[in-house]
Amino acid sequence: MEIPAPETLKTPLVVPNKLLMGAGPANLSPRVLHAMSHGVLGHMNAETFQIMDEIKEGIKYVFQTKNELSLVISASGHTGMEAVLCNLLEPGDRVLIAVNGLWGLRAADMAERYGAVPIKMSTVAGDNFSFTEIEQNLKKHRPKLLFIVQGETSTGVHQPIEGLGDLCHKYNCLLGVDTVAAVGGVPFFMDKWGVDAVYAGVQKAIGAPPGLTIVSFSPKAQKVIFGRNTPIKVYYWDMKVLGQQWNCYNNVRPYHHTTSSSLLCSLRESLSIIAEEGLTEWQRKHDECYQRLRKGIENLGLEFFVKDENKRLKTVTSIVVTDFDWKKLVNYAMNKYNVEIAGGLGPTAGKILRIGIMGYNANPQTIDFFLKVLKESLEHARRNDSKL
Repeated sequence: MEIPAPETLKTPLVVPNKLLMGAGPANLSPRVLHAMSHGVLGHMNAETFQIMDEIKEGIKYVFQTKNELSLVISASGHTGMEAVLCNLLEPGDRVLIAVNGLWGLRAADMAERYGAVPIKMSTVAGDNFSFTEIEQNLKKHRPKLLFIVQGETSTGVHQPIEGLGDLCHKYNCLLGVDTVAAVGGVPFFMDKWGVDAVYAGVQKAIGAPPGLTIVSFSPKAQKVIFGRNTPIKVYYWDMKVLGQQWNCYNNVRPYHHTTSSSLLCSLRESLSIIAEEGLTEWQRKHDECYQRLRKGIENLGLEFFVKDENKRLKTVTSIVVTDFDWKKLVNYAMNKYNVEIAGGLGPTAGKILRIGIMGYNANPQTIDFFLKVLKESLEHARRNDSKL
């Protein structure tokens, strides 16, 4: 052997216990952690298929939909964006993309790679879009798809979705929504709101570990997928094939890829917790903790990046960096208390701090502890003699 065994791998694995209060992932319930400890199952085992079927019902519940084309993609939340754009868009298709942060920009990049024509509808970071300006752009550009983010984590902005489906359908346009950081923490009604395609990472308000993405497509979107003139560009995202593995149609389950039964078990357990508590109660807890955090932030004299409270995303709160060194604040919280606070992302890098309230971390005791850490870290970051 020319390459020796690395000495670092001969030492025990040490993973610290941290409180993850950034923009995700969030900490996990002990029940979810335990669910991952079960023995590994084969990806074509009957027991695995049973778990998948139960997860599918949970997806319908959290998205509030009856769509049969509802399933899991074995990868992070990014792949939901890839899957929606890859399946619904063909070369030359126009897609209207609402850009008010990083994720709109990334969607435009992806759409262009698939040969579509992205049309950016932009507003300043920290703001959302009015239905009037959306309709003006729909009427002007007549896109095949409107892509919009319900919870823009790079800025902490919430976008209203109710009524947007009817508006899109008025102009023969599909509605695709990114709910990665929103679903579970704030209301979302796919069928009632006329959403045609939606996806979410499970590592945020759903309360599962990173590595899986839940998606759902309406019958109208499914018709578009099956009526394409060109093949879906990426096999891994192909809903015509992956949908069969998830028993969405044809009552056959061919091999598509090897799913992780351990991650499926964890997701099944997190969905089970939400089902037991009730989705409305799960959302109420997130709202209650946001209000608790909001008051604490106001008491510290900090400035919200999103000025209009009605436009704030309750799962990810953004704070303006003013008279303190944000890196010192973040490092102090991590080094002394093992508490993660996120900095800005994309257009907000270096300008804001982002605080997440998601899943298992949405409880009053956690918020109270976090506010104590934030206060002490802020005082440290304002001192000129601080070292960390």
